[in-house]
Amino acid sequence: MLADRDLHFEVEQFYFREAELLDDGRYADWLDLLADDLDYWMPTRTNRLRRQQAFAVAARGEAAFYDETKESLAWRIRRFDSGMAWAEDPPSRTRHLITNVVARHVDPGEHSGFTEDDLLVKSAFLVYRNRLEREENVFAGGRTDVLRRTPDGLLVARRTILLDQNVLMSKNISTFF
Repeated sequence: MLADRDLHFEVEQFYFREAELLDDGRYADWLDLLADDLDYWMPTRTNRLRRQQAFAVAARGEAAFYDETKESLAWRIRRFDSGMAWAEDPPSRTRHLITNVVARHVDPGEHSGFTEDDLLVKSAFLVYRNRLEREENVFAGGRTDVLRRTPDGLLVARRTILLDQNVLMSKNISTFF
């Protein structure tokens, strides 16, 4: 069942706040928006013929750009702050644009461990990244999230990120989505 207007507005505001934190480089604050049992996954994809589309996106356990937990993301963020992450020193400038947000109540039969109070949210994104003087990257894709309602607000419990491109033209991928 689709979320009502007020809940949809809350979800959009949550995403806009998340984008603001990422664009401002406030990664420790961004971590506070993530559930302790977070599953953050960005599989790779390949070009396939129409009849082989079921194999275009890597399955769990296969190649992924990100296959993270909240703890591993926190480690990455600590590494940024240590000066040892050469790919982000000097830091990139990013702009996260989030759109096409569709929020539904979770069907517990399809998503074990979640309740009808949790939300299944699909969104589209465009992330612009500029680094140094001439490095520019544009990442486009979609996300499927499960947002968990807590007394403190919404938290991202699951995030699956699917880039539209299958070959990354960037020198590295040190951007969060």
